[in-house]
Amino acid sequence: MSSVRLVDSEPGQSRYAALAAAMRARIVGGEWPPGSAIPAEQTLAAEHGVALGTMRRALELLAEQGLVERVHGRGTFVRQGLSGAPMLRFFRFGAARGEAPRSRILARDTLAAPAEVARALGSGPGEPALRLRRLRSLGGQPVLHEEIWLPLPLFAPLAEGDAAAWGDLLYPLFAERCGVHVHRAVDSIGFGSLGAAQARSLRLPAGHPCARVQRQAFDLAGRCVEWRASLGDANAFHYTVAIT
Repeated sequence: MSSVRLVDSEPGQSRYAALAAAMRARIVGGEWPPGSAIPAEQTLAAEHGVALGTMRRALELLAEQGLVERVHGRGTFVRQGLSGAPMLRFFRFGAARGEAPRSRILARDTLAAPAEVARALGSGPGEPALRLRRLRSLGGQPVLHEEIWLPLPLFAPLAEGDAAAWGDLLYPLFAERCGVHVHRAVDSIGFGSLGAAQARSLRLPAGHPCARVQRQAFDLAGRCVEWRASLGDANAFHYTVAIT
């Protein structure tokens, strides 16, 4: 005999919003992994002891929040984590356009994150984090220098082993090695100049103007799981926004 999951709503919270929050907790808790189908609406409504219309509204709310996607004729699925949110959409690197970038880890170390990074990652002062320095290339030419900070112990499996075997995309690696699924990312664009080490890796003169894309990436639970700064030649910066 199956039991009914009772849903308690907070004062002023609608029944479907409380139900959506309960469903979100089940997704974040790993009951339904990214990419998996969740049970049918009728099954979930019976399980939670609510009307079918209430369950449908709760699922619509989760879809509006970007947590699930509803596929006509197939059902409702937990959204897949990002496999990669390409930084190259901010740049135009001539003949290499359309080519998939290659990646190489230049350095990996564990140290206390700077204050700005620690705040973004939700870490306390002096807490260690994993720092990666990565170079991305197109057609054999370096185009992006990246500094990536990852919270510990969440990313401890990446602190050891051969980083040369990681491949070109980090987000699938995060999921495979650490069980971390990047759900969304926020990119901010600014401009500055290259330091000496960054300029050498990009084969540009020190002080050369650069475009700087700063990223915070978040998992299903809304935790910031990555802070990244990507630097590229400002002369190659190119970004188009369609306004309708």
